[in-house]
Amino acid sequence: MALIKSEKSEHNLYTLEFSVDAETFNAAINRAYKKQVGKINVPGFRKGKAPKSIIEKMYGKGFFYEDAINDVLPAAYEAALAESGINPVSRPEFDIVSVEDGVVLSAKVYVKPEVTVENYEGIAVERTVLTATDAEVDEEIEMVRNRNSREIEVTDRAAENGDQVNINYSGSVDGVLFDGGTAENQPLTLGSGQFIPGFEEQIVGKNIGDEFDVNVTFPEDYHAAELAGKAAVFAVKLNAI
Repeated sequence: MALIKSEKSEHNLYTLEFSVDAETFNAAINRAYKKQVGKINVPGFRKGKAPKSIIEKMYGKGFFYEDAINDVLPAAYEAALAESGINPVSRPEFDIVSVEDGVVLSAKVYVKPEVTVENYEGIAVERTVLTATDAEVDEEIEMVRNRNSREIEVTDRAAENGDQVNINYSGSVDGVLFDGGTAENQPLTLGSGQFIPGFEEQIVGKNIGDEFDVNVTFPEDYHAAELAGKAAVFAVKLNAI
């Protein structure tokens, strides 16, 4: 890990550019592979046994880069800070400069401005202390989780609330199919409330390939008057989770 350059781009904003050598980065890629391999399905290999080279061939050479960079970034950034001698007062904004024979990263960070303070003695000030609530902390954590989430196909369990499923369905009232009630390969996030009340809950617990009926009643204020308040049966097949 080495500092390439430290530049003051404006007033109190610095840009640090630093590198992580190939050996360190490759070790991080291997750690990312070992962490993720158990979740990846590759035809012809038992779950968790697919070689890294095969996964990279299927999903791209950079498939493990994000996790590997997140692994090496904290130590590399701290080392670059120490070597630059600057004292940041803000969170850094990171960027990837290049990924070739290791990785080169950049960080933009603010330092204290150089100012001369005069005539300040005797001035009274009121300090406001802001405290984050548990709900605000949980909201921020959820935003970070959603921003960094990755969709992974599930094959070893039944559907759960919060899963995105792929379904075929055809709906009927009194045994007669109705317009707009049939679809194939329809994506649906269970628990989102996207479908008629009671529909999504009846998919929870079903496994891939299951074919089953979902019994619901259209709301009295449903936009299609001919279906409002009617009991309906949807023939459903669960294609994927």
